[in-house]
Amino acid sequence: MALKIFQREQRSLFGEILDWMLTPLLLLWPVSLALTWLVAQSIAGKPFDRALEYNVQALAQLVAVQNQRITFNLPQPAREILRADDSDLIYYQVVGARGEVLSGEKDFPAPHEEEKPLVGEVQLRDEEMRGLDVRVAYTWVRVELPGSQPVLVQVAETREKRSVLATEIIKGVMLPQFVILPLAVLLVWLALVRGIKPLSQLEERIRARKPDDLSPLDDKAVPLEVAPLVSSVNDLLTRLKDSIATQKRFLADAAHQLKTPLAGLRMQADLAQREGFNAEELKLSLKQIGRSSIRATHTVNQLLALARAESSGQAIALQPCDLAQLTMDAMQDSVPRTMARHIDLGYDGAQPGSHGVMLQGNPTLLKEMIRNLVDNAINYTPSTAEQPGVITVRVLADPFGRVLVLQVEDSGPGIPAAERELVFQPFYRALGTNVDGSGLGLPIVLEIARQHNAEVSLEDAHAGQVPPGTRVNVRFVIAENDDDEEAG
Repeated sequence: MALKIFQREQRSLFGEILDWMLTPLLLLWPVSLALTWLVAQSIAGKPFDRALEYNVQALAQLVAVQNQRITFNLPQPAREILRADDSDLIYYQVVGARGEVLSGEKDFPAPHEEEKPLVGEVQLRDEEMRGLDVRVAYTWVRVELPGSQPVLVQVAETREKRSVLATEIIKGVMLPQFVILPLAVLLVWLALVRGIKPLSQLEERIRARKPDDLSPLDDKAVPLEVAPLVSSVNDLLTRLKDSIATQKRFLADAAHQLKTPLAGLRMQADLAQREGFNAEELKLSLKQIGRSSIRATHTVNQLLALARAESSGQAIALQPCDLAQLTMDAMQDSVPRTMARHIDLGYDGAQPGSHGVMLQGNPTLLKEMIRNLVDNAINYTPSTAEQPGVITVRVLADPFGRVLVLQVEDSGPGIPAAERELVFQPFYRALGTNVDGSGLGLPIVLEIARQHNAEVSLEDAHAGQVPPGTRVNVRFVIAENDDDEEAG
C-alpha cells in the first residue's frame, strides 16, 4: 500500500500518482543499501582470501619427513612476513598426524569434526579466536609415512582490512545515491507536473467558457487516456443542450398556450366592467370567463401531469397492477363527459383478475395515461343525440406471448399518416380541427409509456371508411416475474 506522502482531505490524482511512484523508490533504497553491503563484503574478502590461500600453501610446503618423523621448520623471515601486518593479526597452526601441535597457536580452533580431510585442497571458513572474528584458510598435507594421517595446516586473519575495504566500497557506491535520490525525486515531480499539464489546460478551457456555451470540448487536444472522459463530458453537454432547448421550447409553448385563455379572461373582465352592460351581456361574459378559466386550469393540469411524468424517470415506484381494473376506473371518471356529449363509451376485453392482465407499473401514472387517451378520444369524436359517437376501450392479454395491449378506439376524423409522429409533440394539434384542448394529452401518454417500456402506435380504426376513426395501441411486454406474482 502506498505511503500517504501528500495527505489531503480530498483525493488528489497528482498526489496519488506521486505516492505510487516515490513509495517503491523510497522502500527499495534501504534494500539496495543492504544488498550493496553484502556484495561489498563479498568483493572485499576475495583478495584477502586469495592471500590466505597463498599463505597456507606456502606453509604446507614446509612440512617434511625426517628420520621417520614429521617436521615443520618456519624460517624467521617467513615468520616476520606473517606478523608484518599493522591492521590485522595473523595466526597459524600446524597439527601433526597424531593431533600434536607441531607449530603455531595451540588455541587455534579446529575444523568441524564431521568434516572429511581433503588432501591438497585449500578450504575457507569463518571462526572466532580470542574474542575476534577471523577468516581461516586450511588444508591437509599428505606425508610419506606408513599409516600416517594427513597433517593439518591452518592460517587465520582478523577481518579489519576487510571491513575497511567494504566500508570504502559502500561509501563509493552509496554517496552518489544520496545525490541521485533527491534528483530522481525532483525529476519524477517535474515529469508528473508535465504529464498532468493537459488536465490543467483542459480545466482552464472549461473555466474560461461562458455559462451558455455548451459546445463540445476538443478531444483531439488531450492525451489518449483523457479522451474517453472528454467524450463522456461532450455527451453530457449534448444531452444537457437538448434538455435545455426542450425546456425553453416547452416554456415558450406553455406561455403561448396560457396567454390565450388569460387574455380572454382579462378581456371579458374588462367588458363586464364597462358602463351600460346589461344583465344578458354580463351573463355571457361570465360564461366566457368560466370557459377561459376551465381551459387555463386544464392546460395547467396537463402541464403539471407532463412535468410529473417526465421527472419521474427511473425512480417511479413499481408494483403489480391490474391493467383491466385501472382501465375501468379511469373510464368511470370520464362517464359524465361522455354522457353530456352523447358519446357511447364502452369496454371490450379482458376482465379484471383474468390471466395475463397484471404488469409491474405505477398505478397513478398508468391511470393518468388511460384517462388522457379517453379524454383525447372524447375531444376528437363528433357526436350528437341523433348520431352519437362511439369510443371503445380494450385490454387484450396474450399470456403466452407475454404481451398486454391497451387500445382506445374512436369514430372521429382520424389522424393522417403524415401527422402521426407530430401529434406526440407538446401543444401540437391536428390541422382542420377546432377542438378546445391543450395538445398535451398524447405527449403525456408517450412519456408514461416509455417509463413502462411500452410502445405507442396510431392507426385507422376503420380503414377505408369515412370517417376512419383513430385507434391508439399501447403495447406492454410482460416480464416473467409479473407472471409469477399473478400466479401466486
